[in-house]
Amino acid sequence: MNHSGINYFTLISIVGLLLLPLYTLAKEGASHSKSDYNNVEIKSFHLNNGIYMVTGKGGNIGLCIGQDGVFMIDDQFAPLSDKITNVIKALSKKPVRFLINTHWHADHTGGNEKFSNFDTLIVAHDNVRERLKSGQFIKAFNKHIPPYPDNALPVVTFDQSMTFHYNNEKIKVIHFPNAHTDGDCMILFRNANVLHTGDIFFNGIYPFIDESSNGSIGGIIAAIDHIIPFINKSTKIIPGHGPLGDFADLISYQKMLKTVQVRIRLGIKNGQSLKQIISQKPLSDLNEKWGGGFLSEERFIGIVYSLMKVNDR
Repeated sequence: MNHSGINYFTLISIVGLLLLPLYTLAKEGASHSKSDYNNVEIKSFHLNNGIYMVTGKGGNIGLCIGQDGVFMIDDQFAPLSDKITNVIKALSKKPVRFLINTHWHADHTGGNEKFSNFDTLIVAHDNVRERLKSGQFIKAFNKHIPPYPDNALPVVTFDQSMTFHYNNEKIKVIHFPNAHTDGDCMILFRNANVLHTGDIFFNGIYPFIDESSNGSIGGIIAAIDHIIPFINKSTKIIPGHGPLGDFADLISYQKMLKTVQVRIRLGIKNGQSLKQIISQKPLSDLNEKWGGGFLSEERFIGIVYSLMKVNDR
C-alpha cells in the first residue's frame, strides 16, 4: 500500500487485533470488564473531502463531515460510545444525523442505542433490523446474542440500495447478499473516492464469515467483483477490520479468498474430512500474510469447510 502513513495505520491495526475478541458481546456488561474499554484509544484519520476513518476496538468507523452534519458508518461497542462521541465532537459541532450499520454484529452496532438518544437516524438493510430485533446465535463462537431494544434498531431499512445526497457528496449504499452475513452493505463516497466495505473486506487477515447469518465465501468474492468497476487505483478503502486499504489490497484479498475456495473445494470433492484437510496445511503459503489475525489457519479452514460442505458457495 502506497498511502502515506501506512506504518501508523498498520500499527493501529495490530494493536486493534491484539485487543479484538470479535463478535463476543452485544451489550455493555457482557463478558468484558470496563477496563477493557477504558484503555481503548479512539483515533481519527482524515482521508479526503471531510471523510474520516476512525479506529478503536471493533469495526472501523467511517465519518462524512460537512455543513449538513455528520454521516456515520458503524459505531463499535456500546461502552465506547462516549469516547467515539468525543472524537466526533472534536471534528464537528454538527449532530450525527445518519448512522449506517454495515451489518448486525455487535462490534459494529453496539453504540446504536446511545446514538439513537441523540436523535440520530439509524439506517441498515432489512435483514439487519430483523436480526437485531429477534436476537441471534453465532454457531462459530457458540454465542447467543440477545435482542436489541427498540430504540437501538434501524428505523430506515432498504432492500437493494439507496443514495444520500449529503455534505456535497453522493453517497451510494449497496447491499450484497450472503457475503459476510445476509445483511452486508458497502458505502461509496463518489466525490471523495472513498469506499467503506464493512466486514466484506478484512485487510491483511483471514476474515470471519458468519454461517449462522447466511454468509458465504462465494458471496464475498461476488461482492468484490461487483464493486471493482466503481473504484480505481486512487480509491481509499476503509475495511471492516485492519488498516486503511487501497485497490491493490482489495484485489490481493479477493485472490486469497479464491485460492482458499479452490483448495477447500478440492478437499471436499475428494471426500476428505475437515481433520484430513487441516492436516495437509493447505494455506501454509498464505499464512505469513493473512494468518496474523484472530483466526488461525485451522479455525479459518473450519469455517470455510463448514460453509462449503453444506452448500458449495
